[in-house]
Amino acid sequence: MLKILEKTIQNVNLTFTNQRALFWNEEKMLIVSDLHVGKSAHFRKNGIAVSSEILHADLQKLEDLIQYFGAEKIVIVGDLFHAGYNSDLEIFRKWRYQFSQEFILIKGNHDRLSCEIYEGLGLECHDRELLQPPFHFSHDPEIYGHESFYISGHIHPGFVLQGRNERIRLPCFAVSESQIVLPAFSKFTGLDTKTLKGNFKNIVFTEGTIFEV
Repeated sequence: MLKILEKTIQNVNLTFTNQRALFWNEEKMLIVSDLHVGKSAHFRKNGIAVSSEILHADLQKLEDLIQYFGAEKIVIVGDLFHAGYNSDLEIFRKWRYQFSQEFILIKGNHDRLSCEIYEGLGLECHDRELLQPPFHFSHDPEIYGHESFYISGHIHPGFVLQGRNERIRLPCFAVSESQIVLPAFSKFTGLDTKTLKGNFKNIVFTEGTIFEV
């Protein structure tokens, strides 16, 4: 079930969702990170049985979000792909060409192929970063300066919610005065609850809720 939390940041309206995506309302731009397309095929190639249904579920979730918000641009802030060319990339290519919307990739550390190959998959490709004021998009959250507000990925941020008798690790958006670090869009990823330091607030979510802590 889709749940949202709306905030004004840098004088623009952003919608945070419990579906691991951010929507920039004025630009009709859906922003995600770390889909890791090809990860399941990479595991299978190495003898580990991982179902391709993981990829199909991630793409269906992204399709649902595109339709719900009426997104005109989809920006992937790195690690859209997990490794080299494999069968999952062909699944992605066929899925992507269902849409007339712009798909923009800012390459991450796992996006190892050339921009020419990614452009053949229907993507506008940027090697390192993209500036669209007031935001600067870059995969690695360590690359930022005080002159810009960065939207990044890479970390797969998580938050530890302390209950009376247990600790629960949940995915989150990490938000500071100078950047937003997006959660990994794919569920086939881990959570990092330790790397990010400093004055971050966390927008934490579950399947049925989203809230700020």
